Amino acid sequence: MSENRKPIDFVIIWVDGNDPEWRAEKDKYDTSVKSSANSEVRYRDWDNLRYWFRGVEKFAPWVSKIHFVTWGHLPKWLDTSNPKLNIINHKDYIPEKYLPTFSSHTIELNIHRIDGLADQFVYFNDDMFITAPTKPEDFFRNGKPCDTFALDCICFNKDSAGFFNGADVTIINEYFEKKAAMKKNFKKWFNPANGFKNIVRTTLLIPWWYFQGFYYQHTPSCFLKSTFEELWEKEPETLETTCSHKFRKSSDVNQWLMKFWQLASGNFEVRRDSFAYCYHVKEENFKALMQDIPSKKHCMLCINDTSETLDFENKKAKVIEAFDKLLPEKSAFEK
Repeated sequence: MSENRKPIDFVIIWVDGNDPEWRAEKDKYDTSVKSSANSEVRYRDWDNLRYWFRGVEKFAPWVSKIHFVTWGHLPKWLDTSNPKLNIINHKDYIPEKYLPTFSSHTIELNIHRIDGLADQFVYFNDDMFITAPTKPEDFFRNGKPCDTFALDCICFNKDSAGFFNGADVTIINEYFEKKAAMKKNFKKWFNPANGFKNIVRTTLLIPWWYFQGFYYQHTPSCFLKSTFEELWEKEPETLETTCSHKFRKSSDVNQWLMKFWQLASGNFEVRRDSFAYCYHVKEENFKALMQDIPSKKHCMLCINDTSETLDFENKKAKVIEAFDKLLPEKSAFEK
């Protein structure tokens, strides 16, 4: 690592939805009617986590530390003795009053409490992968997180995260004045690296005086710990309420609040939109996903399971086959 570069950590959260002990504890607290926010789709296992580690080792060898956050279970193949790996149990960093939790929001909103976490870190869900060579400057430049900017409208439907998005943007509008933010960060808002479509999105939404929403790629997010600390200081009741929920609720905020805060304040550097891409897996885009994984077309990919992901077992096998073309060799994180 360069003497002039601050360390960058990765944080990944993982749950083994097939663990009978975890399922038993979850069912003990889960008395609600099943909703899309807490459906089985959120917990079924694509069995491709080893390719996350292979991708990091091959395409981001510069990472300082990997914080692997888990309820307590671990993949049998994971070599926990790897010096770059820090195994984190929920109880190691989430305040006891919120435990046990089965809400990704609680797990995410407390990440900054992880002991030893670098000030600069990248947050991954376990369906987000590095699939091409990267540099530290792709994630942080000038001490600021890298991101793609665009204003956007919020989509509200049963399968979207619109309710969380709306709760996040409500807080953003309480603290930031849109016109002043645009004047301050005009070059970032309209940087060509954001992509033509995103610039058009932003332009069309300028007339409204408030923030309607922000473009969100559903790919790994770059964060500063100080952003989390600032939001916990400014909005303790809001975050406390969300973290008190054992399961996700439509009234929750989530880690996008921190992302949107960085965007609204201008505390980011622009990164090209094509750097990362999310596939919400459906019949019509599955062929493109199979071609994309081994192609290195994007540096990061999200393979997002949905209620429209049909023939799951067959698709899982094909995703593993595609990853094996890109990353056939075991990593130092595997036994």
